[in-house]
Amino acid sequence: MKYLIFKIVLPLTIISFAVVNKWWYALPIDGPDTLYYGFPLPFVGAGWHTSMSLQFFTIEFIADFLIYFSFWLLLTYLINRFIVTIKLHKFFTSLLLTISIIIALISVLIAADSNNIYYSKRPYEMEIMDSGYKFIWQEMEHPDYYKYHPERKQPSN
Repeated sequence: MKYLIFKIVLPLTIISFAVVNKWWYALPIDGPDTLYYGFPLPFVGAGWHTSMSLQFFTIEFIADFLIYFSFWLLLTYLINRFIVTIKLHKFFTSLLLTISIIIALISVLIAADSNNIYYSKRPYEMEIMDSGYKFIWQEMEHPDYYKYHPERKQPSN
């Protein structure tokens, strides 16, 4: 089972962590409306101090990653133990490792931007306005703030 962790579980965790995501449209206390991403906990959102920056929440990220990892570990264990013994072909293993390494490198490059802010835990409360799921290839438009707060809309003259 140990070889399955490094050859199947960890690459599938990284790939699914990047491909399947949940968005959260939230209104933080004393902050602008923001889109956050992460499943089951939001762990990254737009930074407020400059454009193209991100704010990361480390504890939420680790919890999300461990949940994905646990899911794939349990699924792999159950299949290997009760359904069929998993035998890996080199092509499949190489493909999974290559894709996961590319995703991990791109993620590290994005996270290494000097404008990003890292918090151990989200330092503010927020009101969740809406949420949904998306795949990495789907475009996500920023929701209309006044749809959720029509009383704040300026009357047109």
